[in-house]
Amino acid sequence: MTRTLLQRSTAALTAVSALALAGCSTSGAASADAPESSAAETVAVEHAQGTTDVPVAPENVITFDLGVLDSLEAIDEDVQGLPQANLPERFSQYATDEYVNAGSLKEPDLEAVAEADPDLIIITGRTADFYDELSEIAPTVDLSIDEADALTSFTEQSETLGKIFGKEAEVEEKLTAIDERIAETKEQAAGAGSAMFLLTNAGEVNAYGPNSRFGNIVFDVLGVEAAGDVRAEGTHGEAVSFEAIADAAPDRLYVLDRDTAVGQSGGEAAQQVLDNELVGGTPAAQQDRITYLDSSSWYLVGFGLNNFPSMITEIQDSLS
Repeated sequence: MTRTLLQRSTAALTAVSALALAGCSTSGAASADAPESSAAETVAVEHAQGTTDVPVAPENVITFDLGVLDSLEAIDEDVQGLPQANLPERFSQYATDEYVNAGSLKEPDLEAVAEADPDLIIITGRTADFYDELSEIAPTVDLSIDEADALTSFTEQSETLGKIFGKEAEVEEKLTAIDERIAETKEQAAGAGSAMFLLTNAGEVNAYGPNSRFGNIVFDVLGVEAAGDVRAEGTHGEAVSFEAIADAAPDRLYVLDRDTAVGQSGGEAAQQVLDNELVGGTPAAQQDRITYLDSSSWYLVGFGLNNFPSMITEIQDSLS
């Protein structure tokens, strides 16, 4: 059963306890004549690739995850640098010389990151393979989201950010509001019929079912009934034919256009890909219940304390 944002897994409790115990530790001892604040406080952060001591309330932060960037904005924290390629319009203010261009979402510019001399580097799944190299530059934490249990994982990620930046109360307030929105949406989803989640990419169509990257949100967290027999789990969906979509007879379709998200030009838009008799014959099409989701919000940004509520809103509005 999907846990709410306010429920804690055993792992989360362990992590928070470790953070609390480490919050008062210092790196190095201050001299008797030095002011007390000269001793840099650190906090031990448990993450996907181990435990890392990071400075409390770091001032120079580089993040390689736009969802984390979104969460930092939500708790009024700034960053020093980030990947500036393919930034969504809502993050256009970061595409300036005021911020370090740290490379791309999948490949860090290690030289640029080193020159920036950050206090903390935050990575997730797209840059997880660069953990060792980045750790040689500065304390690095891998706050990847577990797609199979995304809600719990997002909660833990958010609480970790709150602990690092001393914004626990702000994070808890955001999570509580999200929890309430989830409950509202689940009530609306009950009896609203079945749905398929489709991603179009270069003219091809993939479906995402429960426990998958996007399906976890719609089906497991928000309680929408899944149509068809889509078994793919994790990041990659299952390639499906238009016949399979027709056979599933979904009452609703949620569609994500990857080409639009990544700025790929020259291909067919999602509306064109799905404009055929087979899809057109589904209850979703017949009842005008095809929702084309905000591509950058779902594909590039994902889980963030501001963005996740926007994602929930898209599903909630489709059920009204």
